[in-house]
Amino acid sequence: MYSPQQVEAMIKTQLPDAQVMVQDLRGGDHLQAIVVSSEFEGKSLVKQHQLVYAAVQEAMATEAIHALALKTYTPEAWKAASNQTV
Repeated sequence: MYSPQQVEAMIKTQLPDAQVMVQDLRGGDHLQAIVVSSEFEGKSLVKQHQLVYAAVQEAMATEAIHALALKTYTPEAWKAASNQTV
């Protein structure tokens, strides 16, 4: 199992400019991550997720991380999403 801080560090290694927020959903092996990076500019959602999964692939291959729910944003998209009211 990995702590949210360890997963955040793994993602930041792959995407150094990223703002990363990781939440433990259940006992350390089910996590949720919100990742904001300029590296996502012009990339499809699938490509964005592939970049993040590449950063944690070893942990997922060993099933130390069983599930990782992702929400990825460009800085501009994050700003727009953050300003929405519910």
